[in-house]
Amino acid sequence: MTYATRNSYSGSPSSRRIAPPVRVLAVLTTAVAAFALTACDISPDMDSTENKGWTESSQAVEAGLSPVLFLGDSVAAGQAVALQQGFAESGVKFVDATSVGGGNVVGPNAEKQWETLPDQLEDAAEGVVIYQVTTYDWGTPDEQRDAYSRLAEAASSIDADLIFVSMPPLKPDDFYAPHMEELTSANEQAKSVADDLDGVEYLDASTVWGDDYSREHDGAIDRSDDGIHTCPQGAARFASWTLDELAELYSGFKPAEPDAWANTGWADSDVFHGC
Repeated sequence: MTYATRNSYSGSPSSRRIAPPVRVLAVLTTAVAAFALTACDISPDMDSTENKGWTESSQAVEAGLSPVLFLGDSVAAGQAVALQQGFAESGVKFVDATSVGGGNVVGPNAEKQWETLPDQLEDAAEGVVIYQVTTYDWGTPDEQRDAYSRLAEAASSIDADLIFVSMPPLKPDDFYAPHMEELTSANEQAKSVADDLDGVEYLDASTVWGDDYSREHDGAIDRSDDGIHTCPQGAARFASWTLDELAELYSGFKPAEPDAWANTGWADSDVFHGC
């Protein structure tokens, strides 16, 4: 696999960088940052086109941030529930393309994923693909790098940016224990590809999760008792962090305040367990 170096990557966008009901807002405001809690203002230049509950804003489109397609495994699927709400309130079309028990572009069954992935990516044309490194991204460093470069090329072919996001640290069970070195390598290779290519970024989510698995954060339950998945509070903090990171990368994008989306009922989703 060959790939272009930064500043020569063909087709890269040149104008952009790239249980009972759970109430999460009260903890979110202190666990992530201090927020000025005001409702999201829907400005007059908002596009009126409605689709599956979201309203796409002209500022998100003009910033190059909409649509966003989110790829990952069942860990990412929990985050996607919160992201769906956060992006919708921020005027960004969001496509949840996570996959329970898979979603990986390298490792077991990755080639099956690649059979349908190019068509899936079309939903992110002229927008952004976010790939959270999955718990199944097993393989050698060369295999991981080749797969991530292939994903970057696929995103570039539809004029979309690609953003890799590190996975939350795991408390490995017997299934994952033999693969922990490979998962460390996966994050390293994703960052290496992002460093080398235009239109590709790598976001280190350790700001949200820490460097080691911890079930609680500031006295609230962030992670499932299985040591792998996330709980609503963790998903909310991740969504808020992601929106803020994207605001740094995409000039002109202003994310909604957390009170516009944090307590809208999504925390009741049955995707969350062990919380």
